Amino acid sequence: MTHWLLVLAGGAAGAPLRYLTDRAVQARHGAGPPHDVFPWGTFTVNAAGSLLLGVLTGAAVSAPAYALLGTGLCGALTTYSTFSYETLRLAGTGRGFLAAANVAASLLTGFGAVFLGAEAAGGFGG
Repeated sequence: MTHWLLVLAGGAAGAPLRYLTDRAVQARHGAGPPHDVFPWGTFTVNAAGSLLLGVLTGAAVSAPAYALLGTGLCGALTTYSTFSYETLRLAGTGRGFLAAANVAASLLTGFGAVFLGAEAAGGFGG
């Protein structure tokens, strides 16, 4: 199977997984109109995707496995555009503290998760 088909298959799984996870997490934490609360759903999928990407990197998986799981699944599961949009919406609706907290927490958690995942799987590069 060519790598682009693996990326497609991973993305086909990751996109609905992101949507369903986001909705489930936000339903547990959200209390009010969209953009009134911290975007826990996006935060969760980005952290989970970063952790998985770190594991794949640390385990030094094959190129086909990385295409399927790293580029495809993690690429569709995580979302920088929604993170940016939700941060901008928080700031634009007078919730500057939540916007800043979202940026700080998302970046720190993402970097920490990818590092922990890689270390747990044997370190960067195997």
